[in-house]
Amino acid sequence: MKKILVGTHNDGKFKEIAYLLPKKYKKISPLKLKIKSPKETGKSFKSNSRLKVKFFSKFVDYGVISDDSGLCVKALNNRPGIFSARLAKRHGSFLKAMKFILKRLKYKKSRKATFVCSLSYKSAKGKIITVQGNLKGTISTKIKGKKGFGYDPIFIPKGKSMTFGQMSKTKKMRIDHRYLAYRALLKKVKI
Repeated sequence: MKKILVGTHNDGKFKEIAYLLPKKYKKISPLKLKIKSPKETGKSFKSNSRLKVKFFSKFVDYGVISDDSGLCVKALNNRPGIFSARLAKRHGSFLKAMKFILKRLKYKKSRKATFVCSLSYKSAKGKIITVQGNLKGTISTKIKGKKGFGYDPIFIPKGKSMTFGQMSKTKKMRIDHRYLAYRALLKKVKI
């Protein structure tokens, strides 16, 4: 069985990326190999996902896939953006970070938001391919649903009436930003 390293320490991301990848792969976590996460010093989703794939590929002789993703809220100058996970860490949890965002949006006219995922892939001897998936939507007025992870319970995708936190995994996985990025990747490389 071919191996692929899914370069993330986030369990939710690992499961979603592993779900998208072909069945022929054994999906390996950096945690299993006791590889720490690199510092995210990039100024964009793209530079962070490339930085991660380069870092993780130093440790294995097979393919690596990494992502950098986050929530960009228009009325908050597209923040938290690349700082999405760091905002949750600073507040102590994603739940507290979501409450913080909802509080900040209370008197704002626009609730528009975009979920962004930049995906980078490097085959065992290949170059790095990086793509991005953007999913537009709005921020709900309260936290809804217990499914998904991260900011899923406050994000309503465009054209839908429920948050990702209320959707089944399969429904979410067919439309979300990670799926859009993965589809873009498949147009550029055979995985």
